[in-house]
Amino acid sequence: MNQVMMFLRDPWNILGIFGQALFASRFLIQWFKSEMERRSVIPLAFWYCSLGGGVLLLTYAIYREEPVFIAGQAFGLIVYVRNLYLIFRERKAA
Repeated sequence: MNQVMMFLRDPWNILGIFGQALFASRFLIQWFKSEMERRSVIPLAFWYCSLGGGVLLLTYAIYREEPVFIAGQAFGLIVYVRNLYLIFRERKAA
């Protein structure tokens, strides 16, 4: 229990946990939306959680100096931003 308390005293660990929770929540959002529509759907909230969680996790990875984690999150952010751009471009055209 003492190790848990020491871990939670570091604000960077809190940031990392929050980022991971936000990132993971995107799957629950996608699952629930798909169940509601009874087909596979990727809602806009999925991309926002991906982007927000990715930014927090990239920040955490940079602080921790984890090159593999940094590369994975940095590449993912490109995909999330691109998908949001495509969604908004399509909506604007409609």
